[in-house]
Amino acid sequence: MTLAAWFSLLAICCLGAMSPGPSLAVVLKQTVGNSRSHGLAASWFHAAGVGLWAFATISGLAILVAESELAFKLITWLGAGYLAWIGVKAIRAGRAGTLTIDKSENVSLWTAGTEGAMISLLNPKLAVFFIALFSQFVSPDATMTDQLIMTATAALVDGIWYSIVALLLSHGPILKTLQNKSALVNRITGGILIALAARVVTL
Repeated sequence: MTLAAWFSLLAICCLGAMSPGPSLAVVLKQTVGNSRSHGLAASWFHAAGVGLWAFATISGLAILVAESELAFKLITWLGAGYLAWIGVKAIRAGRAGTLTIDKSENVSLWTAGTEGAMISLLNPKLAVFFIALFSQFVSPDATMTDQLIMTATAALVDGIWYSIVALLLSHGPILKTLQNKSALVNRITGGILIALAARVVTL
């Protein structure tokens, strides 16, 4: 994997993690309703689930590359189409991702972590997203090191972002700003996803 390709992957993973949604809501719920430690537990258990989805997806794509180049190209084009579609949806979503936080009952760190993991592990949309995303970066000459780098990038970006949320963004004024900027986050995410999809056409 080239450095330029890794930066592209890193940017998409960052924007994907930052997009308002149920994962962010769970981390904030645990942080605000219980403690920062609960928020951190939810963050890194969630990241572990993301890492499992990412590695499973990359491994499957690598096998497909080795067995059928035509099938892999088809998935690459379908993946580009999906990225463009969700990019358009993100741009049109506006403030649809605005978050509301409910106070939760006091729970153990393990329970908070499990809740974070389940949000990622039981979300089949992650599998579809990773197939669409990684099909743009997996190549026939990709090594196991490349696969591990992509997996680690997805998991670490997810864990670090939600840790930042738990540590810094749980305070009322900052949380309010995050809510107010959700439309901008959606537009930026959508634009970059569409640009990544267009990359396939120009190759």
